[in-house]
Amino acid sequence: MEESMEEEEGGSYEAMMDDQNHNNWEAAVDGFRQPPPPPPPRSSIPAPAREPPGGQLLAVPAISVDRKGPKEGLPMGPPPPPEANGVIMMLKSCDAAVAKAVPAPTPSSTININTSTSKFLMNVITIEDYKSTYWPKLDGAIDQLLTQSPGDYIPISYEQIYSCVYKCVCQQHSEQMYSDLIKKITNHLERVSKELQASPPDLYIERFNIALGQYMGALQSIVPLFIYMNKFYIETKLNRDLKDDLIKLFTEHVAEKHIYSLMPLLLEAQSTPFQVTPSTMANIVKGLYTLRPEWVQMAPTLFSKFIPNILPPALESELPEYAAQDQKLQRELIQNGFMRQVFFFFFFLLQNISTFLGQFVLAGEGC
Repeated sequence: MEESMEEEEGGSYEAMMDDQNHNNWEAAVDGFRQPPPPPPPRSSIPAPAREPPGGQLLAVPAISVDRKGPKEGLPMGPPPPPEANGVIMMLKSCDAAVAKAVPAPTPSSTININTSTSKFLMNVITIEDYKSTYWPKLDGAIDQLLTQSPGDYIPISYEQIYSCVYKCVCQQHSEQMYSDLIKKITNHLERVSKELQASPPDLYIERFNIALGQYMGALQSIVPLFIYMNKFYIETKLNRDLKDDLIKLFTEHVAEKHIYSLMPLLLEAQSTPFQVTPSTMANIVKGLYTLRPEWVQMAPTLFSKFIPNILPPALESELPEYAAQDQKLQRELIQNGFMRQVFFFFFFLLQNISTFLGQFVLAGEGC
């Protein structure tokens, strides 16, 4: 009788512990994903009688649990008899459940981090990359811009050049790029100066005008291409402006070397009408004033004809002198055949107008 009661009591105890262990395992796993299910009713489970302290912990059997999931991991068949290391097995099973509930970092996340790091390192532009890849592109574009004639089409990609400048500035190559740009343009201007020195006097003014116009036209394209370097390096660190620096280069390497040869030729051309076209004279005089306004003092009268407010205001006592100068200019124009040319021009114009009107009248009568 006592043995049967002990067997019945032991069986009920084992069933209770199986339910308790299963519920604890499901709570450990589902706690990370969803709220735990309500515990089973304990009214049908008889309470064990007279268990010694710690007896429940020592009597827990090791349960074999499949790792596929909480639904498929139910114990199959009758539980094995209690073993001495039941506590260790229970702890291992709980650790395995927690490890399964919290997934470890996958290799793909590590690969993604390494890939992004490698991409960042690949975008770094070294000084060797700048010298071998980026500056040659800028050098070729600057060459084309400096040697183009006004109105010519230059087959270069302004977007690509601007992108090169932007990347080099972001990679801290602004100082090197600015130095290379100044050196490049300086060498070009020195060649231009030597070519002007070899020019004959009758072509000197015209060639100086071409060199000045070509350089000023090139600056209209070069300065915008390097605007990012100008904004974040030249203006910020050097407290200067790129356009002013490039104009100063032309002043130092070309204009200053030729001003004392150019000015006498300009004064001579001014005294001889139509020796130099008015547009050429105006371009040179305005260009010299832009390069260095102090050069006005070398020929104030010449500069005053193309730039306003150079001379002081005229006085009433000077009006006869101005009238004499105008009369002298008119006589010179007549001596050079200017009036004959004007007469023939107006005669030809009137003849064409009369012919056109006659054709128009005949066409109206025909209608």
